[in-house]
Amino acid sequence: MTPEAVDPGLPAANSCARTRHSGSYLVVEVYGEIDIATGELLAEHLLAAAAGAEPDVLVDLRRLGFLDCSGLRVLCRAEALARERGGRLRLVCEGPRIPRLLRASGLLGRFPPLPGIPRDGNAGERR
Repeated sequence: MTPEAVDPGLPAANSCARTRHSGSYLVVEVYGEIDIATGELLAEHLLAAAAGAEPDVLVDLRRLGFLDCSGLRVLCRAEALARERGGRLRLVCEGPRIPRLLRASGLLGRFPPLPGIPRDGNAGERR
């Protein structure tokens, strides 16, 4: 990763995640492995993104190498916070691996994956 200017109010990039704006979305890019040792590094980004008023958070998992149940727990906490704040949190992933994990854990209905970062206006209506 190349150093980038830190957006005030957003956490600094760490070894597992970085947060950036993309149109009206906050995108949390996740990479590497998310497990019990790194879950809090991801939580720092997700909870900050979900804490705003009516947050629209996209969690980009396309560069993720591994995700265990501690990572799923962090996703669930952040999604619940976003919903409480009148917003939403959605996952972006490619391939069958993440949907298979979500289906096995009973979370596919809560996190129907998107194939890419949508352009503003093409991401569906707010719930």
